[in-house]
Amino acid sequence: MRPYEVMYILQPTLSAEEQTALVDRFNDLITSMGGTVEKVDRWERRQLAYEIKRCRDGYYVVVEFQGDPALETEMDRQMKLTEPLLRHMIVRRDEH
Repeated sequence: MRPYEVMYILQPTLSAEEQTALVDRFNDLITSMGGTVEKVDRWERRQLAYEIKRCRDGYYVVVEFQGDPALETEMDRQMKLTEPLLRHMIVRRDEH
C-alpha cells in the first residue's frame, strides 16, 4: 500500500450535514477498496485565490490515507463526478 494525501474544496453553500455526508462518502470509498484512512483534517471556510465555479470561498478537507494505485484512480474518477466539489488534488506522500 502507498501513502496518499487528497485535498478537496467543497462548495460554501453546503450545510454541515451535507459536508459530513461527502467526507464520509469519500472515507467509505477508501475503506471499501481496501485502503485505510489515517487522518482527516477539516478546515473552516476559507477565501479562494480566484473564483471557481462562481464561488469565492469554500470548505477545505485534507485526508491522509493508504491505498493502492487502483484506489487513487477510482477516487479521482468519483471526485470528478461529484458536483459539490469545487476542486481536488491527490498526491503520493513520501514514505519517510
